[in-house]
Amino acid sequence: MKKYYLLSFTILLLINSCSENPVTGRKQLVLMSTEQEIALGQETDPQIIAQYGLYEDKNLQEFITAKGNEMTAISHRPELKYEFKIVDSDIINAFAVPGGYVYFTRGIMAHFNNEAEFAGVLGHEIGHIAARHSVEQQRNAILGQLGLLAGMIIAPDLAKFGNEASQGLGLLFLKFGRDAERESDELGVEYASKIGYDAKEMASFFKTLERKSAKENQMLPDFLSTHPNPGDRYVVVGELAKAWKEKLATNQFKINRNSYLKKIDGLIYGPDPRQGFQEGNIFYHPVLKFQFPTPAKWNLQNTPQIVQMAPEDGGALLSMQLAEEKELQTAADNFIEKNQLNVVTTSETTINNLSAITVSGKQQQENQEEIQILSYFIKYQNQIYVITGIASTTNFNNYKSAFINTMTGFKPLSQPDKLNKQAERIRIKTVSQNVNLQQALKAFNVAANRLEEHAILNGMELTDKVEKGMLIKIVE
Repeated sequence: MKKYYLLSFTILLLINSCSENPVTGRKQLVLMSTEQEIALGQETDPQIIAQYGLYEDKNLQEFITAKGNEMTAISHRPELKYEFKIVDSDIINAFAVPGGYVYFTRGIMAHFNNEAEFAGVLGHEIGHIAARHSVEQQRNAILGQLGLLAGMIIAPDLAKFGNEASQGLGLLFLKFGRDAERESDELGVEYASKIGYDAKEMASFFKTLERKSAKENQMLPDFLSTHPNPGDRYVVVGELAKAWKEKLATNQFKINRNSYLKKIDGLIYGPDPRQGFQEGNIFYHPVLKFQFPTPAKWNLQNTPQIVQMAPEDGGALLSMQLAEEKELQTAADNFIEKNQLNVVTTSETTINNLSAITVSGKQQQENQEEIQILSYFIKYQNQIYVITGIASTTNFNNYKSAFINTMTGFKPLSQPDKLNKQAERIRIKTVSQNVNLQQALKAFNVAANRLEEHAILNGMELTDKVEKGMLIKIVE
């Protein structure tokens, strides 16, 4: 009898959790109301901005907001309050989170070559929100009891330690299946077409992504990625765009190449050294004026909040970030308490004439291997820099020398060439005569080893003809 009531209650709960999908009109099982969806977006947005920072460009921001508002008005969920933002990352990507938040990296804005390409991707991201793909994925995660830590390059016990390995966890919700991507492609074409853009240009942009991937001999980064790239995507999107042109019975579709290129003139291209950069095996930060050595052949990931380094085997993690506290002992004590460390040693010291405290400890988690932690708290310019190395107790000594070399190598930065290093920027140039793209690029002094990079950036082949008066992108 008890089992019967439990089953009945469960069925009733699932029925009450069904809602109509705004795009398909079909009933779907969701465990999140619209209000909860909006609240999730409101909670996630400041985390994304804190992690990656906003790219400040008033004109470009006004452009994406205007186009976003125009498109959401004809979408399947116009009632949501949408926000459109450019994040300060050179990764080529766009992504959306529940509740109406859409983000473009400056990296993807640099690689669009007209407004129509942008509009297609904008529609794709609004499509994810309209079709409630993030909500569906949240449902699947709960019903399937999926762990957020799946896919981390290091062991889960390390990932759970403090914030050091948590980067990107909230964004794992943004990786959608192929069916969801296909539906968002369809919506992207529909929405872009309805506001007057030639949606076939979105297909052309996929070619740019494929070429970028091939040039770097790797898959496109799926960090923040919502865009797996099926082989037939270019063809399918082209066919969808043709169908919408016929359905809307007009040939008046915009591409707006020149107007878009003028909007991105001066856009930062690639990594911004003002946020910190690595040369050889040294990491420099010209704004905060520090440097430290990095372990050879370790991967490094730099964001406004944290610098993380890890060997390819994923057996250790080394990070550097600022403490909230302003005093060394307070920072060290709070770190120990927050992470429930079994302290082995702690001592006061100096690192390159800077006051510091070292903390060595262990942490045992249930049903997992014990981990060992070494942290250096270094006071510099009224800030506390925390450099932490983490590995399993079994393997800790294999990485200890690498940890200590980085920690004791932290020092003030004074070299003028590092302090004054500036970012490269997109510059829009006017072709002076009828030539091919390669000849035009050489006329603007583009180095031979960067010609193909520039061709991809311009969405063209080096052999393509360019006419006098045509605008092209140059990186300077």
